[in-house]
Amino acid sequence: MMKYSLKETEPGETPPEAVEREEYIAPAPRVSVQAFCATAETAASVQAAAEDRRMTKAHLRVQMGGVAAAAEAYRSSPTPNVIMLETDARGDDILEGLDELSEVCDEGTRVIVIGRFNDIVLYRELIRRGVSEYLIAPVLPIDVVGAICGLFSAPDAKPVGRVIAVVGAKGGVGASTVAHNVAWAIARDLSLDSVVADLDLAFGTAGLDYNQDPPQGVADAVFSPDRIDTAFIDRLLSRCTDHLSLLAAPATLDRVYDFSADAFEPVFDALRASVPCVVLDVPHAWNAWTRRVLVGADDILVVAAPDLANLRNAKNLVDLLRGARPNDRRPFYCLNQVGVPKRPEIKPADFAKALEDDPLAVIPFEPQVFGTASNNGQMIAEVAAGHRTADMFRQLAQVLTGRAAAKKARTGLLAPLIGKLLQK
Repeated sequence: MMKYSLKETEPGETPPEAVEREEYIAPAPRVSVQAFCATAETAASVQAAAEDRRMTKAHLRVQMGGVAAAAEAYRSSPTPNVIMLETDARGDDILEGLDELSEVCDEGTRVIVIGRFNDIVLYRELIRRGVSEYLIAPVLPIDVVGAICGLFSAPDAKPVGRVIAVVGAKGGVGASTVAHNVAWAIARDLSLDSVVADLDLAFGTAGLDYNQDPPQGVADAVFSPDRIDTAFIDRLLSRCTDHLSLLAAPATLDRVYDFSADAFEPVFDALRASVPCVVLDVPHAWNAWTRRVLVGADDILVVAAPDLANLRNAKNLVDLLRGARPNDRRPFYCLNQVGVPKRPEIKPADFAKALEDDPLAVIPFEPQVFGTASNNGQMIAEVAAGHRTADMFRQLAQVLTGRAAAKKARTGLLAPLIGKLLQK
């Protein structure tokens, strides 16, 4: 008989609406999943779930035929880690089908049932028979993702760390400075153990900003994938504060840093298992691995300056990442270096119109404060704790860690030049 555990839900609950989900779902491990659907709608949702970033490591296959097809398929082949079954039956008919399946199912395989009846008696019987999860159709892709990933997140297990990626819409916009100050705020103001990973291996500035000069860092990890585990990563970290550690970039040019798309995955997996929050300082570049890093992050912050090139690039980034991450919160963005004297600038309202969302923060041009912090190897909150910009970084930290709601989008008039750009 199959062995499962089921999380109980309230009777009478209705399927969730197609709204943006903000709760955290840990990625699925390398498991095999086979779904046997009864309707084209459910099959489409399951197939869409297979393309979700959290399902990258899982291998999900979708077939039609429901419980009967599953029982027939496994008479002559081993069962996968997870079987997902859709059925239109109710009561005894569902139980009979599951009993037939249990005769050919390998021990340890987990089963998720998708049904159409919110029947508490049936639900309790499914629990007794060891079904892992019962979903009520119609289901959304995020419901499927949550059900599969939830099977491998034990209630008493250490939470998998949240990954936040910060990237500039253009070079020189201060994305690294924002990333480092946000990470500092997460660690200091939220008391959340965090790691900053500087991914700009050739020119990274995290070591300078935190006044650290560690002998090892991210390069030692990415070039030694066979050695990576939590203990190895811990040895590479440089401690900045009680709650903040740094995985520094070498910032040397003695070698080239060309990577495959998944080169950093073992590093991120080890970091997720070690700390609750990981902030990635992603360089302004576009290749296979930077795209993979951004798509795979739990939350993304795009940093832009108030000019036309930044508007174009930020819009391109946000649009691409929204399409690649349909079941995630949309990427956030902030404006930096706003208010440079005598420089014509695109207004925040125009950015909000073009990107269909407000910036999370509009960080003013403050050369004295930022220059002092940079030259001293300090954060803004250390140089001027009561400064308005330090408060902005605290607010960014709260939103990016899911501890505060982001503001709703607002509208603004679009300048003619911006309008021409968006029509292209």
